[in-house]
Amino acid sequence: MTLYPAIDLKDGNCVRLFKGDMNAATVFNDNPADQAAAFVDAGCKWLHIVDLNGAFAGEPVNHAAVTAILKRTNVPMQLGGGIRDIATMERWLDAGVSRLILGTLAVKDPDLVKEACRLFPGKIAVGIDALKGMVAVEGWAEQSTLEVTTLAMKFEDAGVAAIIHTDIDRDGTLEGVNAYASSLLADAVSIPVIASGGVKDLDDIQACVDCGNLEGVITGRAIYDGGMDLKAALRIAGKERE
Repeated sequence: MTLYPAIDLKDGNCVRLFKGDMNAATVFNDNPADQAAAFVDAGCKWLHIVDLNGAFAGEPVNHAAVTAILKRTNVPMQLGGGIRDIATMERWLDAGVSRLILGTLAVKDPDLVKEACRLFPGKIAVGIDALKGMVAVEGWAEQSTLEVTTLAMKFEDAGVAAIIHTDIDRDGTLEGVNAYASSLLADAVSIPVIASGGVKDLDDIQACVDCGNLEGVITGRAIYDGGMDLKAALRIAGKERE
C-alpha cells in the first residue's frame, strides 16, 4: 500500500485545513518545495499535492509552488485543484506531473473525464470528496445530490488510474481515517481506491493495510503535527508488499 504525504497549497504556503474550511488554515511551511524534499528524504515514493486556491477559483493558482516542487523532487506527484479542461491537463502533464486528480469535473462533466482518460492513459485519478455519504465539489463548498458509489461506478472501465476517497467530516481533524467507508467503495468498483481524511496515528495506517483492498492512504496533519512518525508509517504501509 502506498502512503501519500499531503501538501495542500494556499497562497503559496503549505497548509492544512480543518474540514475543508479555507478560513481555518494552519500554515506548516512557507516553502512547499522544502517540505516536499523532506518527505522524499524520509522515504516517500509519491507526493499528493492540492492547489486549494485553484479548487475554489476553478483554475490553477499555485503554479509557482507546484513547479518548485517538481524541480526539487524526483518522485511521482499527483495533483488536484482547479483542473477543469484538457488544455490545463496537458500543461501540467507536460510540466512533469504524473497523475491529475479530477473532482468537480467528475461530477459536472464525467464525459470529459472519460475523454481525458483516453487521451492520457494511466494519468487521470478521480477525487471523490464525501460529506455524509454525498459528493461535494468546488473546493468542498458545494454539495451535490450524488452518492459516492454512484459517482464512482460511472467511471468503471473508463481507465481511471485511482479514486481518492476523502471523508470531509474527518479531514484535518485527527479523528481517525474512515477506512471502512473507503474499503466499501473499493469493494464496489474495480478502480484502485486511496483513503483520505482524518488519519491520526500508526493504527490508522495499519487499519488501511488490514482492509486488504486499498491502494493507498493520504496523510497530512498527523505528520505535520509530529504525532505520527512518517518513517514508521511508511514501514507499515509497505509491509503488504514485502
